[in-house]
Amino acid sequence: MGQKINPLGFRLGTTQSHDSIWFAQPTNYSENLKEDKIIRDCIKNYIQKTRRIFSDVEGIGRIKIKKRIDLIHVIIYMGLPQLLKEGEPLRIEELQMNVQKKLNCVNRKLNIAITRIPNAYRDANILAEFIGEQLKNRISFRKAMQKAIELAEEAGTKGIQVQIAGRIDGQEIARVEWIREGRVPLQTIRAKMDYSAYTVRTIYGVVGIKVWIFLNNE
Repeated sequence: MGQKINPLGFRLGTTQSHDSIWFAQPTNYSENLKEDKIIRDCIKNYIQKTRRIFSDVEGIGRIKIKKRIDLIHVIIYMGLPQLLKEGEPLRIEELQMNVQKKLNCVNRKLNIAITRIPNAYRDANILAEFIGEQLKNRISFRKAMQKAIELAEEAGTKGIQVQIAGRIDGQEIARVEWIREGRVPLQTIRAKMDYSAYTVRTIYGVVGIKVWIFLNNE
């Protein structure tokens, strides 16, 4: 019987750092967790709307949140050529206003910054979103997986594994399909890994996508 663990949680403190950095008393801990979820959901919804306007916006890699008593600092890592061009300050201000309305924070200032990922396809979240978009457009799952592997190899990764689970291509029975290229050392703590679990709604039902990327040894 296999014992599974999240590859990112497994490496916290060695090659992986926390996406949320703040301190809270036990009584306020759940409220801070809810705040983080509201911030991330609001940003993802806004980016999804923006992607309908700019087709080459590549999606979100990571959202890091740092909290102080009087400030919430949010850093969005993404590959977005169009979103960083004309009108970018206006869009960031609009995004900040949307998040502030959702949070209803009066005593704290919200600061949102966008950082571009140099090689977007070295990021597991962006690759998983790419595969999800391909499946939505009724591209064959094998073609989508192969294209994702090609993009990851071009970006300079040392290994990648992709897994898709669900009613693939509209089959009656759900199944799991996976493919691996290169090395993916999941049990080596010092191996710098990236991981994403992503769900996408297709006309046949919900499909789960998992991506593991081996970047390099630390």
